[in-house]
Amino acid sequence: MTRLSTTAVLALAGMALSANAQELTWQKDIAPMIKAECGECHGADAPEYNDWLVLREKDKKLGSRMDTYPHFMTYVAWPATGAMQRRLDDGKSPAAGGKPGNMYKYLGGNDAERQKNLQIIKTWLGEGAWNLNRLKARDNVPGVTKEQLEAIKAKY
Repeated sequence: MTRLSTTAVLALAGMALSANAQELTWQKDIAPMIKAECGECHGADAPEYNDWLVLREKDKKLGSRMDTYPHFMTYVAWPATGAMQRRLDDGKSPAAGGKPGNMYKYLGGNDAERQKNLQIIKTWLGEGAWNLNRLKARDNVPGVTKEQLEAIKAKY
C-alpha cells in the first residue's frame, strides 16, 4: 500500500468512527433529555397511553408516560401518530401555521436551549421524519404517508 493510500484509508476510518460517535440514540441522548425536561409530568408514574385516554377525561392536565422508548414512540409513530411532533414543534413547520406546540415551552429554560433540544430530537428521528400528520387525515392536513413513517430512524 502506498503512503497516500494508507493515509486515505486512515482518514476514512477516522471519519466513520467520528460519525458513529456522534450518532444520536435514545439511551445516550434522548432519554436523559426527556427525563430532565419532561419527566415531572411524563415519567414512570404517569399513566400509559390507553389508561391516559380514559383518565384525561377527568383531568385535562394529566400527562401520559413517555419516559421509555416504546412509550415515547407511541406519540411519534403509532397509535398517536405525529402527536410528539405536533406538541414539541416550534411553530416553524409549514403545517404549524406559526403556532408552537403546547409542549415546546418545556423543552428548555430559554429559547436557545429549546431550539437545541428540538434539533436533537429532529436529528434523532431522521431526515424527513418530522411531520405533524396524524394517522388519518384531519381538517386540511393529510394522513401520514408510508414514506413519512419509513423516514423515522430513531435508534435505541
